[in-house]
Amino acid sequence: MRRLFLLCALLTAAPPAGAETKTAIFAGGCFWCLEADFEKLNGVIAVESGYTAGHLANPTYRQVSAGGTGHAEAVRVTYDAAKVGYDKLLDYFWRHIDPTVKDRQFCDSGSQYRSGIYFQNAEEEKLARAGLVALEKSGRFSRIYTEIEKAGMFYPAEEYHQDYYKKNPLRYGYYRRGCGRDARVEALWSRAGDKRNAE
Repeated sequence: MRRLFLLCALLTAAPPAGAETKTAIFAGGCFWCLEADFEKLNGVIAVESGYTAGHLANPTYRQVSAGGTGHAEAVRVTYDAAKVGYDKLLDYFWRHIDPTVKDRQFCDSGSQYRSGIYFQNAEEEKLARAGLVALEKSGRFSRIYTEIEKAGMFYPAEEYHQDYYKKNPLRYGYYRRGCGRDARVEALWSRAGDKRNAE
């Protein structure tokens, strides 16, 4: 059974023939949720939960969740650039987080749950900063706390965190609903939303 599971995992993660694969790194609170969100986006090949932007090498979940490592829970998105561009990933990311809070996302607090965009080259940095400026100029939010930094090492999280929403759907669903993530995102980003929703 384990061999079958591993084979299925490998086939699922394998990029389609001819795909122009690239990666992008984002932090937006609980990596279970951000992983689940990005895996729904057309053109995304795989999403891996992990830790980044800290100073401790090879951190564990226990160390990161306790704070003090400098790391944020994050995801590394592997995508087919012929199907979805980095600009689209950025827009999708913004609309699945709460950029109005510092060192927290929804029910999780601490710097390990901050939101961030971690660029890997000059083009990614340009697009990320342009997106931030556009969002600031829109007047939708009075302040935006999402950090934009050069990507450092990305450390994959423990295996039990990968595809957590698939492995533990009941527990994941209970956590996500209880955390109020979707309700807050809807309030922030719905067309009917206004600046009052972001205060």
